[in-house]
Amino acid sequence: MDIANLVQATAGREQGKYFFVLETDGEYLLLADGKSRRIEAPKRKKQKHVRFIAESAAPVAEKIRSKEKITNSELRKAIAAYSGKENPDQEG
Repeated sequence: MDIANLVQATAGREQGKYFFVLETDGEYLLLADGKSRRIEAPKRKKQKHVRFIAESAAPVAEKIRSKEKITNSELRKAIAAYSGKENPDQEG
């Protein structure tokens, strides 16, 4: 699993939710979705408890790969765009 991939949790209370991989740490991943798990406090989850969804080409994924500063709003919008939801937040 690589940094900036889009994954879906398959276990735990986050089951079914989409996340971006912010970092990898051995068998663990640091995940954030910008809403329940913000960039400031990412979720630490084992790789076997997530399912690879896509290697994202979204601008936010490029920022994650290049270690640029990203916002929670950017993560929410990228995940919403993937899952097909309209208007993920009202923050602009």
